[in-house]
Amino acid sequence: MNLISLFPTQFLEVICSTLATVVCSSNCFGESPISLLERCKSTYQLKQIHCHILKIGLSSDPLFQNRVIAFCCAHQSGDMDYARQVFDTIPHPTVFIWNTMIKGYSRINRPENGVSMYLLMLANSIMPDRYTFPFLLKGFNSDMALQHGKVLLNHAVKHGFDSNLFVQKAFIHMFSLCGLVDLAYKVFYKGDAWEVVTWNIMLSGYNRVKQFKKSKKLFIEMEKRGVSPNSVTLVLMLSAFSKLKDFDGGKNIFKYIKEGTVEPNFILENALIDMFASCGEMDAAQGVFDNMKARDVISWTCIVTGFANVGQIDLARKYFDQMPERDYVSWTAMIDGYLRMNRFIEVLALFREMQMSNVKPDEFTMVSILTACAHLGALELGEWVKTYIDKNSIKNDTFVGNALIDMYFKCGNVGKAKTVFKEMLQKDKFTWTAMILGLAINGHGEEALAMFSSMIEASVTPDEITYIGVLCACTHAGMVEKGKGFFTAMTMQHGIKPNVTHYGCMVDLLGRAGHLEEAIEVIVNMPVKPNSIVWGSLLGACRVHKNVHLAEMAAKQILELEPENGAVYVLLCNIYAACKRWENLREVRKMMMERGIKKTPGCSLMELNGNVYEFVAGDQSHPQSKYIYEKLENMMQDLIKAGYSPDTSEVFLDLGEEDKETALYRHSEKLAIAYALISSGPGVTIRIVKNLRMCVDCHQMAKLVSEAYNRELIIRDKTRFHHFRNGSCSCNNFW
Repeated sequence: MNLISLFPTQFLEVICSTLATVVCSSNCFGESPISLLERCKSTYQLKQIHCHILKIGLSSDPLFQNRVIAFCCAHQSGDMDYARQVFDTIPHPTVFIWNTMIKGYSRINRPENGVSMYLLMLANSIMPDRYTFPFLLKGFNSDMALQHGKVLLNHAVKHGFDSNLFVQKAFIHMFSLCGLVDLAYKVFYKGDAWEVVTWNIMLSGYNRVKQFKKSKKLFIEMEKRGVSPNSVTLVLMLSAFSKLKDFDGGKNIFKYIKEGTVEPNFILENALIDMFASCGEMDAAQGVFDNMKARDVISWTCIVTGFANVGQIDLARKYFDQMPERDYVSWTAMIDGYLRMNRFIEVLALFREMQMSNVKPDEFTMVSILTACAHLGALELGEWVKTYIDKNSIKNDTFVGNALIDMYFKCGNVGKAKTVFKEMLQKDKFTWTAMILGLAINGHGEEALAMFSSMIEASVTPDEITYIGVLCACTHAGMVEKGKGFFTAMTMQHGIKPNVTHYGCMVDLLGRAGHLEEAIEVIVNMPVKPNSIVWGSLLGACRVHKNVHLAEMAAKQILELEPENGAVYVLLCNIYAACKRWENLREVRKMMMERGIKKTPGCSLMELNGNVYEFVAGDQSHPQSKYIYEKLENMMQDLIKAGYSPDTSEVFLDLGEEDKETALYRHSEKLAIAYALISSGPGVTIRIVKNLRMCVDCHQMAKLVSEAYNRELIIRDKTRFHHFRNGSCSCNNFW
C-alpha cells in the first residue's frame, strides 16, 4: 500500500505547505529529515514529517525508514499499526528491523503479533539473532508460553543460541513467570556463573507454583556455589520457609541479616515476622517487630495473624486495636482468628465494626462471615451477606459459592442451597461434596445419593470427604444395604482407602438400624485402631436400642482413650436411666463427681431480626426471662391438651418424677422456642442450633409445637437437622 493514500488530500496540502518552509529552512542550515525525527515528540508530529518526506521523494531512505519504525516501536505514543504499514513498504528488511517490530509488539502486550512477525521473518529466510528471542519472549503471558514456549526453545537450540546467556535468561524469565518452572530450570541448569538476579528469578518461579521445597533445595545450591544473596533472595526464602514452617531454615536466613551481609529493610523485616509467626515462634516475631524503626500495615497484620494462629486471640485483638491503620487484609486476619477459635459471635461483631470503618471486604472476608453465619444458624445475616456480595460486585467465585451452599444447608434452607448450586457457573469437587453432605444431614438421603450420581456423571472424582457425605446420607435414611455397597465401591471403583471416619460411619449406619452385632464385627476387623468417634457411634446406637452390655463395653473403650470425656458418662447415665438401672447410674454419677467430670450444659442459639440469642438450660439471665418462662408454662399447657406427655426416661438425676419434668421444661431449646413464639410473627420459621443431641422429650415437644402453633421448626443438633412440620419430623424418628 502506498503510504500517501493513507492521508486525505486536503490534509496533505495543509501540512505539506506548512512543513515546506520548516524543512527547507532546516535544510538551509544543514538540518536533515533524520534530525527532525530525533526531535519528534509525538506520533502526530512523526506523521507530519513523514508526509513531507513522502512528498519530496525521500521516503525510501533506509535510515529514515528505520528511524520511523524505531520511534513507533519504542516511543510511549508510538503506533504499531503505522509501524507495520511503513515496514510493509521496505523491500528487504534487515534482522534489526524485524527485531524492532517484534520488540514493539511486546511493548504493547500483543505477543501474538510478535509471534506472527517472527514466523514471517523465518518465511523470508531471515535468521534470528541473539536479540530476537529476548524481544519476543518479553511480552509473553501464560497462555502464549504454554502455546509457543517449547517450540521457541527448540528454535533457539536449532539456531545455536541455547548457550547464549542473554537468550537463556530470557527463556528462564519467561518460563518462571508463566509457571513452567521445570522448563525454566532445564535452561537454568545449562547455564553457568549466573548472577544473583537470575537465581532470584528461579526461586520466585518455584514460590509462585508453591514448590517451596525446590526453592529450599535451589537456595542451598546457591550457597554452595558461593553466590551472595541480596535482600530479594532473603525475602523469597523467608516466604518459602514460612509456607514450609521451617524454623531452622528461617533462622539460617536471619543469620545473613544479623551478620550484616544484607542490610535490613521494611519488606525484609516484615517477611521475618511472617516467617517466625508462621512457625509459631511469637517471641522471635515480636522481637523483630519491637525493634523495627518504623512499621506499616503489613508489619502489624503479620503480628496479629501470628498471635491469632497460636490461639492467643485476645493478645491478637490487643495489637489489632493498636493498629494506626487497617486494611481489609488486617480485618480479615482478625476475623479469621475468631473463626478459628469458634468465637462466631465476635466474628459478626467485628465485621459490623469493619463496615462502620468503611473498609470494603473482599471475597475471602465474605467466606469467613458466611462460615460464621453457618455455625450460628444465622440465616438472616447470611442472606444479607449474599445481597451485599451482589450489590458491591465482590468476586463471587467458587469459594464464595461453596460457602453460600454450606451456610444455607447449616441454616436448614435446603431450597436456597440448591438454587445457589444451580446458578454456579463453575463447580469443583468441594461444591458437589457440600451438596451431598448438606442434603444428607438435612434428611434428604435419596437426593444426596442422586447428587452423588450426578457428580460421577459430570466426571468429577470424589474423595474421602465425599464418601463420608454419601455414607451419612445412607445412615440418616436407614439405607443399610446401599451404605454397604458404597463402602465397597469407595475402594473398588475410586481407589480410596477407608479411614477411621469411614469406619465410624459404617458403625453408625449398622448401629442405628439395630445391627449391633454386625457393627461390632466392623470394629473388630478394622485395619486401623478404632478411635472415640467409632466407639461413640456404637454407644449412641446402644442408647437407641437400650443395649446396656454393649454400651458399657463401648463406654469403657472411650474412657480409656479420653478419660475426661464428659459426654460418655452422660450418655451411659441416660442408657441406665432408660433401662431403670438406678444402681449403675449412681455408680457412674459417683465416678463423675470423684473425677470432677461435669455435664456440658445444653446451649441453644437462635437468630431473630439480625441478632443472635443464646439460651442455656435453666438460665434466667435473658432480659425477657420472666415472659419466656410464662410463655413456656402456657405452651406446655397447650401441648398437654394436644397429647403431650413428658418423657423422663433420659433424665438421670436422682429426683422425683415431678422434679424431672421441671428439669425437662428448662431445656435450652424449649426456652428458645418460647422466646421465638413471643418475639416473631405468625408463620415465621423458628431456627435453632443446639450444642448437644436433642433429647427424646424435646423432639416430641417440637413435633407438637409445629402442629399446635402452625410453625415450621428447624433444629440443628450435634448430629443432624430436624425439620418439624405439621406434627412430624424429617428424621422419621431415625435418629
